[in-house]
Amino acid sequence: MAESKSWTVICPCCEAAIVVDAQTGIIISHEEKAKPLASFEEMAKEMERQKKLREQVFSQELGSVKDRERLLEEKFKEALKRAEKDKGGAPYINPLDLD
Repeated sequence: MAESKSWTVICPCCEAAIVVDAQTGIIISHEEKAKPLASFEEMAKEMERQKKLREQVFSQELGSVKDRERLLEEKFKEALKRAEKDKGGAPYINPLDLD
């Protein structure tokens, strides 16, 4: 009974055909699975869906940037009020100057 010189292995992830030498275990060749081409209408629908998704993400990010500006302004006003309130307190002493 003659022993085969190579093995063909099908990848479980991408379904590619991999030819491996039986003696050395070296990959001889690799063939990717042929992907079926979509129709023009399907490709146009996919492009339109991606366009809508990009616009939605952009509008969300734009809204968060505007909201961020408002939040930073509020935090600045609160810090300014605290600074005015603590103005009469003891002056700040740098801990490094105590050495």
